[in-house]
Amino acid sequence: MRTPFARRSLIGAALLALGAALFHGEALADDEINLYTTREPGLIAPLLQAFEQASGVKVNTVFVKDGLLERVKAEGAQSPADLFMVVDIGNLLELVEGRVTQPVASETLQQTLPANLRADDNQWFALSLRDRVLYVHKDLPLDAFTYEELADPKWRGKVCIRAGQHPYNTALIAAMIAHNGEAATEQWLRGVKDNLARPATGGDRNVARDILGGICDIGIANNYYVGHMRSAEPGSDNRQWGEAIKVVRPTFAKSGGTHVNISGAAVARHAPNKDNAVKLLEYLVSVPAQELYANANFEYPIRNDVQLHPITASFGPLQVDSLDLAEIAKHRKQASELVDKVGFDD
Repeated sequence: MRTPFARRSLIGAALLALGAALFHGEALADDEINLYTTREPGLIAPLLQAFEQASGVKVNTVFVKDGLLERVKAEGAQSPADLFMVVDIGNLLELVEGRVTQPVASETLQQTLPANLRADDNQWFALSLRDRVLYVHKDLPLDAFTYEELADPKWRGKVCIRAGQHPYNTALIAAMIAHNGEAATEQWLRGVKDNLARPATGGDRNVARDILGGICDIGIANNYYVGHMRSAEPGSDNRQWGEAIKVVRPTFAKSGGTHVNISGAAVARHAPNKDNAVKLLEYLVSVPAQELYANANFEYPIRNDVQLHPITASFGPLQVDSLDLAEIAKHRKQASELVDKVGFDD
């Protein structure tokens, strides 16, 4: 199986033509911005709609599931992209290291974001936080857990998780490498695979679905999906999945902290609408936008003056793992290679 670093090599003239077609005649308009994003469109739609209403700037959104860096490199200086919005610190750093971003001089961003949530050279900025939590069958007497326990044989055939190569999980595995070393993490990952109740596939909501269905008892997933499921229409599948589980916040055995990642953004190197890109960035760290992150997306805001949604708050206090996000990102390639080495997604 190819790793994400190997499989993103099939971008070419077709994507260039597609990008040109999407933005033909309008990419340089003063009242528009072209956003390339790897975030699920439904999750960011409320934020973008609110920005459009507040600013009068239209957001043209292109969802790029895989190969964002390769696509932008292929488009070169003619790329219509103004802003990149992605999940995972590693994805942000990949764009910076790929030389497709540019620094932003914004007093608003510098005053709002603490130093650990933006690049030293202002090439990327965090927009929200999320933690990788444990979904547990609501009737299971379990109130504390470590990530290391996922490999405990007592959970044999009882664990559900999405693909190991998904950025959410490679980041967690990278953090495990940073804490415990590559050899110990490989052994741990083999143990987790042995405990899987079904192949590592699907999405985070599917973990809750399969707990309700009796396929597994526990699983790893992002915190905010619980909010989306529990706020769905009564009687809907999502509502039933969300009500079938409780959330336990795992910690690393050594640090006593929970793994946290970010969503973030960076301005494109050749942004034709740079001023509008900065406007959108500044809006996304404002109180109204951060309230949407908290109350529409059930994520953790990057501002201390914005309250959590009650569902998120019900998970209890969050003690963030002490590892620096950039340090975790250094081990992403090793993590991806380990996933393939142990055949986690086979």
